[in-house]
Amino acid sequence: MKIGVYVCECGINIAATVDVEKVIENIQAIPNVAVSRLNKYTCSDPGQESIRKDIKELNLDRVVVASCSPRMHEPTFRNVVEETGINPYCFEMVNIREHVSWVHSDKEKATEKATELIAGAVARAEFLEPLERKEVSVIPKALVIGGGISGIQTALEIATDGFKTYLVEKSPSIGGRMAQLDKTFPTLDCSACILTPKMVDANRHPNIELFTYSEIEEVNGYIGNFEVKIKKKPRYVDVEKCVGCGLCAEACRLKGRVLNEFDENLSKRSSIYVPFPQAVPLKYTIDPNRCNMLRFGKCGDELLCVAACEQNAIDFDQKEEFVDIEVGTIVVATGFDNFNPEETPEYGYGKYPNVITGMEFERLVNAAGPTEGHLEINGKEPEKVVFIQCVGSRDKDGNTYCSRVCCMYTAKQAHMVRDKFPDSEIIVYNTDVRAYGKGFEEFYNRVLDEEVEYRRRELDDPIQVMENGEGVIVKAEGHSDIEADLVVLATGLVPKADTKEMARKLNISVSADGFFLEAHPKLRPIDTFTDGIFIAGCCQSPKDIPDSVAQASGAAVRAAAPLAQGKVIVEAISAVIDEDLCSGCRICESLCSFSALEFASEDKIMKINDVMCKGCGSCAAACPTGAITMKHYTNKQVLAQIGGILSK
Repeated sequence: MKIGVYVCECGINIAATVDVEKVIENIQAIPNVAVSRLNKYTCSDPGQESIRKDIKELNLDRVVVASCSPRMHEPTFRNVVEETGINPYCFEMVNIREHVSWVHSDKEKATEKATELIAGAVARAEFLEPLERKEVSVIPKALVIGGGISGIQTALEIATDGFKTYLVEKSPSIGGRMAQLDKTFPTLDCSACILTPKMVDANRHPNIELFTYSEIEEVNGYIGNFEVKIKKKPRYVDVEKCVGCGLCAEACRLKGRVLNEFDENLSKRSSIYVPFPQAVPLKYTIDPNRCNMLRFGKCGDELLCVAACEQNAIDFDQKEEFVDIEVGTIVVATGFDNFNPEETPEYGYGKYPNVITGMEFERLVNAAGPTEGHLEINGKEPEKVVFIQCVGSRDKDGNTYCSRVCCMYTAKQAHMVRDKFPDSEIIVYNTDVRAYGKGFEEFYNRVLDEEVEYRRRELDDPIQVMENGEGVIVKAEGHSDIEADLVVLATGLVPKADTKEMARKLNISVSADGFFLEAHPKLRPIDTFTDGIFIAGCCQSPKDIPDSVAQASGAAVRAAAPLAQGKVIVEAISAVIDEDLCSGCRICESLCSFSALEFASEDKIMKINDVMCKGCGSCAAACPTGAITMKHYTNKQVLAQIGGILSK
């Protein structure tokens, strides 16, 4: 057995705290270590070439690299050894950056710890076994979950590449949150003018099949071969017959009596409706929670909507439908929810009509909104407008993250107030102004030039909105009180309410802040830990429209690549079940986060799908009979590693 060991300085990341030359000397004395070398940057071309050269000239059997996190460079070094004829699973990596140099200040102890970890890796390397990766065929179809701008962009990109794409949206229309906006920053483009053509393109694209008013019911399978069950909720309107004329909504007995969610409940609609005039598809839907016929089985002496519909499109007998599809890859683009400011009662939201959210402001100033763009509070135009930022963001006791878009949409809205009411007084209470994007700083300066007053406050400084006749008073520590006609709360972005449920269905993870978790924040920001499932847009983290579209395009490329290749290589590290030892207790089945284990009722033992298995080891740790072994992490390998560490 000949083992090559390569220790990396990583500039000063490692060398500043670890005496790497002494480590090399210590490791060279270990039996079976044929060579131990020091590299400035082992991941660089010269560093990789030195490994290739030694493998060829010294006939190395195993390779150990001590450097940074395996999540970052293990694939790099596996490829290096594979190129020179060694099985990639005969490579071992030691993290002496995050696990040693970055967490210790005592150089002598850090050097000792690095030596011990590498010695353990060398001992383990002696028992590493060659493993073979599996090749899996790929169904050349994709699923995109979520019909906002991110989902639309992703679907269009994949479909344009020539692959069948299913776009599933739980609302009656695609468009998402962007459809609610009036203008977009910093260019002040009409949001609908940008979005509507994209919506129409998605609906008309020959490779896209829309499932609106539909939900993902179940997802099974693995990369290349996902089986998905889609639930189509009944619209109680035949979409093939409906022409979107609106006569049914005009005739509805509940016209003007049902709160309109699209308008943030600032207007009322009928129980039969389309969300907004540019909806795609422009097909009416009956709200089952408000329709008298669906709730009580009767609606007056006559069904007025049925009588008004010249196309005979209304069908109260519709039921839920379930559609099964098979796809190779999945992109999740389910978007976000707005923070509910009722959770922060100091702002007076829900108590005073003068206090509204940023999204409510968007609907009020929109020409297609509840007031046709005319901004009025208590029947008059506001003369003093106050904006309060970081509502539901950067809160030590709540959402600690920055929602990114609030600073700029507040600046945009302040500009819109100035444009509508040139003589108004506009004040923005901010903690910081984060104008980080292209053209953002210029737009912020433009708003300042329009005599919008920015008042800075610390995050912990209290701010309170109190009643004052027909208006309100804004009290902020360190600033004079302001009497205001209108207060606009810049509410942050929060995960969708069903994020955890969706994560469970897809077998993907959620981060501490509640958004979907990426596989790596820098190197794999679009991937999830489940191969073949990708994320795009605000379901991953708060971001603006350009960044959402950019990530959607990236997700489309990642999702389309396996479809184009027609096959994928699956990781070889997985669990193995010794059928002679398996008692069929099924303890492991409920612990598997990837649904890779299945009970074979005929044989009364567990079976494993090694394509779906991610090698997490939960099943092996829990198995009471020791029937489950982890490839690449056998007892012999782990015990040898422990022995190697203790020997130094």
